Amino acid sequence: MRKNLEIPNGKRTKLYRFLEILPGLISYGAIILLFLLSWLDPIIGAVYLFTLIAATLVKAIGVAYRTVQGYEVLKRAGRVDWKKRLEELETPHESFEKLRDTESKSYHFDEHLNNLKLMAAMEKEYPKPSKVYHAVIMTAYNEGPEVLTPSIEAVKNTTFDNDRIIFVLAYEERGGEEIEKTAKDLQKSYKDTFYDFLIVKHPKNLPNEIIGKGPNLTYAGERLAEYVENKKLPVENIIVTSLDSDNHMAPNYLDSVAYEFTVHPNRQRLSYQPVALFMNNIWDAPAPTRVIAVSNSFFNVISTMRPHALRNFASHSQPLQALKAMNFWSKRTIVEDGHQYWRSLFFFSGDYDVLPIRIPIYQDAVIDETFWKTVKAQFVQVRRWYYGASDVAYVGSKLFVSEEKRIISFWKLFPKFWRLLDGHITLAILAPIVAFGGWIPMIMNLSSRTMVAYNLPNIVSIVETFASIGLIVSVLVSFKLLPKRPAKYKKTRSVFMLLQWILMPITSILYQSLAAFYAQTRLLLGRYMEKFDVTKKVVKK
Repeated sequence: MRKNLEIPNGKRTKLYRFLEILPGLISYGAIILLFLLSWLDPIIGAVYLFTLIAATLVKAIGVAYRTVQGYEVLKRAGRVDWKKRLEELETPHESFEKLRDTESKSYHFDEHLNNLKLMAAMEKEYPKPSKVYHAVIMTAYNEGPEVLTPSIEAVKNTTFDNDRIIFVLAYEERGGEEIEKTAKDLQKSYKDTFYDFLIVKHPKNLPNEIIGKGPNLTYAGERLAEYVENKKLPVENIIVTSLDSDNHMAPNYLDSVAYEFTVHPNRQRLSYQPVALFMNNIWDAPAPTRVIAVSNSFFNVISTMRPHALRNFASHSQPLQALKAMNFWSKRTIVEDGHQYWRSLFFFSGDYDVLPIRIPIYQDAVIDETFWKTVKAQFVQVRRWYYGASDVAYVGSKLFVSEEKRIISFWKLFPKFWRLLDGHITLAILAPIVAFGGWIPMIMNLSSRTMVAYNLPNIVSIVETFASIGLIVSVLVSFKLLPKRPAKYKKTRSVFMLLQWILMPITSILYQSLAAFYAQTRLLLGRYMEKFDVTKKVVKK
C-alpha cells in the first residue's frame, strides 16, 4: 500500500485543523495563564513562573555542557583523514591486519577497526567505496556568480574524487533570464571538473506546488534519477546532498558521508546530517544578525550531540534510491528540510534515523543592502524556520488515529511528537517569560502588596544569573568557532564580537519569540505560509 506522505492541499480534517491550532493555543495560553494565576493568587502565579524558570535553568546547564562537548567532537572529527579511512574500507581484511595493533586516540578509531573487521567478514554486504558516487543538488533562485561560484569551488576542492561527483545546479524559471545565463556560464566553466555538471530549470506555476525550495529540489531530483538511469550508474550507491546557493562544504565532508554510508548496512534508511555553521561572512554581518547566526550555529552543534532528537536541517544527504522511492522532497511546505525527517520516518514505517556527521557545511549570516533591510530579512528567515510548527499537525494526524491506520506504534511516535510540540512552544514563550515574567505577579497585585509578588523580580533575577552560564560558555566557544578575522577589519572588531552579546535578550524576543508567535498565529488562523521568501545574498567586497 502506497503511503500518503503529502501535506493536505485545501480543506483539512477536523483533527488536522485542531492540531494546526494547538501550538499557538498552548503558547498564547501559557502567557495568559501566568496573568490569570497571578491575579487569582500571587503565590500560585509564582509557583507557575518558577516551574518555567527552573526548566530554563536545567536547559542552560545542558546547553553549556553540550556546547563544550560538541565543539570538542567537531574539532576531533575534523582532524580525521576521512579519505584515508575510506580507502582502507576498500580492502578491509588487509587494512584490519595492518591497523589491529595500532594504538590511536583519534576520533572513533576503535569503531573504525570494528568496521574493518565486520566488512572483512561480510564483504558482500557492503559496497566498495570506489563504487560510491555523490550527487550534489544546489538550488538557486536569482543569485549571481559571486554567490554561486564559491559554493561550487568548495565542492570541487573536497578530498572526494571529482570524477565521482555529479553536480546539479537547480535554478528557478521565475528567477529570470540572468540566472539562466549564469547557470549556462557555470556549466561551461565546470563541465570538465566533475563526472558531469547538469543544469535543471524548474518551471514556474506547476500544479500542486507552493513557491519554494522543495519543488525545485524534487524536480531536479527527478531529472537526476533519469540521468543516472540513462548512464546506467548504480542508483543504490549514489548519495544526494542538497545545498543552498551560499553553502560551502568542508573539504572532508563528502568522504565522511561516503564512509558512514559504506559501513552502515541500513544505509538506505539513513540520512546524513552535517553541522550547519553560519560563519561564511560572520565578520561582515551587523551585530543583531551575528548574534542570531552564532546562536543558531551553537544549536546545530548541540543537536549533533543528541542523535535521538536530531532532524534534518538545511543541507543534508540521503541516498538517491530512497529519495526516488519516496518521491524526493515535499512540494507543499516551505520547511522542506525539517519536514523531510517526518516524511522519511513515515515512508519507512519508523525504521529511519538521522546520522550526525560531525563535519560542517558553512552558510552565510543574513546580510542585505542596508542595516534595516538586513534586520527585516533576518526576521523573514527565522519565521520561515519556525513555520516548522506546521509539522505538529502532520505528525499528530498520523499519531492520533485508530490502531489499524497508524503507521508507527503510538509509544514510539509520541515522544517525538511531544519534543516537536514542546520545542515550538518553548521558542515562543521562553524569552518573554524570562524577561518580564517576574514583574507580572506584582503588577497583577498592586493593591494587596504581597511580599512574594514584590520580591519575585529580584528572585527571578538571581535564578537568571545562574541560567546565564549557558550564554557565557557559548560566548567563549564562539571565539573558537569564528573564522580568521579579515585583514580589512581592525582588532577592535573582535571587541564588538564580544559586546554584541548584550543584544541577546532583545534578539531572543524579536527574532525567537515574535517569529515563533507569528508562525503559530498564521497556523492558528489558517493563513498558511505557502511562499518561500528567499533571503537575499549580498556579498560585501
